[in-house]
Formats: sequence, C-alpha cells, structure tokens
Amino acid sequence: MKKLIVLMSMMALLLTACGGNAGTNTPSAATADEPPAAAADEPPAAEPVELAVFAAASMTETMDQIIELYKSEAPEVTVVPTYDSSGSLLTQIQEGAECDVFISAAPKQMNTLGEEGGLLEGTRLDLLENKVTLAVPEGNPKGIETFDQLAELLERGGVLLAMGNSDVPVGQYTQKIFEYYGLDEAALADKQVLTYGSNVKEVTTQVSESTVDCGIIYSTDAFSAGLNVVDSATAEMCGQIIYPAAVLNLSLHPSEAQAFLNFLSSDGAKAVFESVGFTVLT
Repeated sequence: MKKLIVLMSMMALLLTACGGNAGTNTPSAATADEPPAAAADEPPAAEPVELAVFAAASMTETMDQIIELYKSEAPEVTVVPTYDSSGSLLTQIQEGAECDVFISAAPKQMNTLGEEGGLLEGTRLDLLENKVTLAVPEGNPKGIETFDQLAELLERGGVLLAMGNSDVPVGQYTQKIFEYYGLDEAALADKQVLTYGSNVKEVTTQVSESTVDCGIIYSTDAFSAGLNVVDSATAEMCGQIIYPAAVLNLSLHPSEAQAFLNFLSSDGAKAVFESVGFTVLT
C-alpha cells in the first residue's frame, strides 16, 4: 500500500511539472508569427513617379536648381525637364508629346493650349515676370547705350542686332519694340542688320560670342551669361513679360504635377528665381 501511495504521488508531481512547462515556456504559433506592432504601423513606401516638365529656355538655369531642391521635398518624384522656345514646346505638346507641367515665356502659347482644352481646369497661374533688355558683348564695340540709339542705328544700317524668331516670345516682344519705334522688320532684314535665333539662348550666345553688336534678350539670360545690359524695355514698348504655368489635362500624374507647381511658389524656389532677376508673382 505504501508503494502504491508513493507511486501515485510521483505521477501527480510529474503531470504538474509537464503542465507547467507547456503553459509557460512554449510560445503559440500565432504569437511567434505576429509582426511587431511598430512594423505594422509603418506607411507603405511611395511609388516612384516621373514628371515631364516643359519650360521656356530662359528658365534653364533656375529650373535645374529648383529641380535639385525638389528632390529633398519629394524624393519619389523624378522631374525630367525639356527646355526650348515656348512656341516649339507648344508644337511638341500639340503633336502628342507627354507633358505634365507647361511653363511658357508668354501668355500667347498658354492661351492657345487653353483654347484647345489642353489645360487642367483651375491649375493655370501667372508664375513669373521678366524684363526684355538690350545686351551687348564684352567691351560694347559699337558703344550702344539705349533702345533709342539702337533704333537710329538700325535705320542707318550701322549695327547688327540678334533677335528671336517670330514664333519665339522674345522675338515677338522685339517685334513690338520695332512697332513702337516705327521700324519695318522686313526692311531691316533686307538691310542685313538682323540675325535670328530659334530661342533666347541662341540669341544670347550670339551676343556672348561677339558675332553681333547687340541682342534683345531677357534680363535673366543676360545675368546668367554675364552680359552687359545697357537698357531695359518699358511696358509701353512691349508689354509685361509674364510667364504662365499650368498642369496639362492629359497628365498621367496630376496630383504630383500640381504639387510640383505649388513648389515653384515656395520660399526656396522664389529665392532661386529672384537671384537671376525674375519677379515671382504668386
């Protein structure tokens, strides 16, 4: 009888020990597979986005800097710029080029796109203002100092002026200056006192390389090229130089395009624009 009692006691102790080990030392399968709470709360990584931005050639240097700034603001967004004359950019868009944001150097091209239904409603804004200037090469060999003097020299045939083509905003502003002074562009071309550029950068290069006596370009391009500006056109001579911007209605990434457009009015972007002579209007 005593042996039986001892044996039963040992079995009871053994069962108690096994039950305790099962309840306290072995984690359940569900607990082992469950991820940490912090990991479960992390937001999903943003999908990479590529934005096509078409901007007037006169914005090349400033936009390159602003795109660099935007990398820290939206690292998932890659901005791919295309720079050219506003007329050329408009033609590319009309022919089906992919573009999310368009910035032109004059309202004319943006108006055309708007009339064709190409702009995303409510996104258009007047972003910048520039100045049309008379720039001369190093040393100013012809001693040109004012637009008034230029008009006289053009009439006499004593100067070679570089200007933009008629489909380029800077060229259209130059044509308005000719009208202000009563100059006939065709007659001047016959006198061989004019040379042309397909965008403002080409005109600027002609002045920088001293292949012409002067050129009519934007103040920002003169600043970037280190050229001497001798005179600035007034609003009476050629109107205001407004740069409108908008998101296109065929943009594949309208939200990201609008965010980039908003960034162009930020303090950081404004500082870049103003450093070369733009006036930020927003």
